[in-house]
Amino acid sequence: MTRARQSVAGAFQRESDALTQIERADAACARFSLLERMFVERGTKRDWELLHELHYKAENLPSGPRFWRLDLEGETVGVLVTATPKGLLKERHLAFPHLKPDGQDTRLTNTHRYKWINANMRVISRFVVDTMYRGVGAGYRFMNLVSRIEGAPIMEIQSSMSKFNLFGQKAGFRFVRPLNANKYVQGLTFLRSTFAAHPADLEAILAELAGLDAARREAVLEEVRAFYYRHSALEKTGSNRGNGQTRVAAMDARTLVKSLQQLVLASPMYGVWKNPDAGRPPPERLPLIAFDAQEPTRPLAWRGDE
Repeated sequence: MTRARQSVAGAFQRESDALTQIERADAACARFSLLERMFVERGTKRDWELLHELHYKAENLPSGPRFWRLDLEGETVGVLVTATPKGLLKERHLAFPHLKPDGQDTRLTNTHRYKWINANMRVISRFVVDTMYRGVGAGYRFMNLVSRIEGAPIMEIQSSMSKFNLFGQKAGFRFVRPLNANKYVQGLTFLRSTFAAHPADLEAILAELAGLDAARREAVLEEVRAFYYRHSALEKTGSNRGNGQTRVAAMDARTLVKSLQQLVLASPMYGVWKNPDAGRPPPERLPLIAFDAQEPTRPLAWRGDE
């Protein structure tokens, strides 16, 4: 570079230094500004109906549902449904081995187990956030605050999505290793003996059914209905109790095969969260950013005047 060019470059650098100032924040973190306008509060079934089509289990509700909504200036942008937990759950027995039946249980001990579970546990059963507000940190904050307001000492969750999206872990839940479904072996054997398509390929199974003549197709569907109803606790409990067989009989092929795959192939993650605010009067409404006032497993530090 010539001396003249060096002089010009130096002058340009000095001018740039004078006009430009660059600052870098340590551990910079983007923040979605609308989080500060979101509030967690009690909802209704109507809130669930607004967003339930975004959930993969949109067809029915669990036993003993309670509805919670994420409000943004009067609009429901998230819904969480809690429910009565199952009486027996093999994944729970890994986390709470003393609740596991030992083969010597009596009617008295079984009754006491169910009463203890109902008095001390709730389960997160359905959870959906509007697609416009995903990926901004609303979900795990919402889950944690609902778990606090619910008031139960222990909150459970069974979630297949937790294998891929760590919203439960971020909310403070701890998970046991995933297990195969109870009917995995029987169901896989049935699917492989009934269809040439891969047991997990819904579209291929439906295409195979569509290729059969009407009489054969209906015969196969009747076999699937019988197997599914015989092995499905879902169709014999909760809101389906008493009409589960009628409901299964009315299922179209897609719903029926999808339900069977869920029964056989599902392997949800089981997690638990111990409520540090249990025994304290729960607030009726919390701003979503109250999550950030303490660690996920520490007592709520938020105060209404903040």
